[in-house]
Amino acid sequence: MNLASVSHVFYAFSRVRPDGTVYLHDEYADAQIEVDGTKGCLNALVLQKRTHPELKILLSIGGGGEGSIPFAAVASNQATRQVFANTSKALVDTYKLDGIDIDWEHPSDPRQGANYVQLLTALRVSLPSPQYLLTTALPAGEWALRNIDIGLASNMLDYINVMAYDFSGPWTSTAGHHSQLYTPKSPHSDAATISCHSAVGYMTSKGVPSRKLLLGIPAYGRSFLGAKKVGERFTGQGGEEGVFEYRELPRPGSKEHVDTKIGAAYCIGGDGGFVTYDTPDTVHLKAGFAKQNNLGGLFFWTGTGDAQGPRSLVETAYKSLHGTL
Repeated sequence: MNLASVSHVFYAFSRVRPDGTVYLHDEYADAQIEVDGTKGCLNALVLQKRTHPELKILLSIGGGGEGSIPFAAVASNQATRQVFANTSKALVDTYKLDGIDIDWEHPSDPRQGANYVQLLTALRVSLPSPQYLLTTALPAGEWALRNIDIGLASNMLDYINVMAYDFSGPWTSTAGHHSQLYTPKSPHSDAATISCHSAVGYMTSKGVPSRKLLLGIPAYGRSFLGAKKVGERFTGQGGEEGVFEYRELPRPGSKEHVDTKIGAAYCIGGDGGFVTYDTPDTVHLKAGFAKQNNLGGLFFWTGTGDAQGPRSLVETAYKSLHGTL
């Protein structure tokens, strides 16, 4: 990855114990393995600041699946919230990081949503602005966001990473775009109503300043075997658990298409069937959307899935945002 084109790196993921203690999930990889003359990948990343002094590095806590399970209990209690805040700050200071990113996927009812805001409040007290950065990742669907007073939450946050991907996947009954910029005029399913545009519109309508929103772009595609277009039923998934890294796309023997009306791309054929993903064309459209709506910027999950050269999504985003493309 060309760090000259990146402003923030989120190191994912650390975990939280039931007592609220935040810890490095893979101690060997994160803090012990020899990397670039230092101990651990986290230290090696921080050393990149020597040549990129403006780079900000945050530690992401949680993640999907098991990584988010302890959050509900920890956030429900003042004592464990304080342990969470204290141990988060200790890791930030120990590794000379710039802040913390919370990836609780996701508060599932209004009570958890209220506790989530209290957890952010405790963190902000321990990590005061502007000395420290505090961010969070939130899904794009109103079905999840409605459990949180996101306007209130945004008061504690520097940025919200809008996870504007995974709109469709193995859990949906039909194939669909998983990261479309706009909702189509005639969506084929409830999942197809979700878009980057709808997520940003919902969040700003609830009082989140647009400048605090970072629009997420996937560096991977989702596969639907047996389907040739959106709305069709599928028989399975190609790739690893239905996913191909962007650098592996389009698939050999497939044909790539871009729908500029809704800001979505896909390839059909080969071993992936219908594969939905982003391309430089759709990233350029999303960068334009971000600028037009005064968003804080774009982010990618994950940077390691990107391609090199002219098909690089990260490079396209940087050039589009800064007016060189």
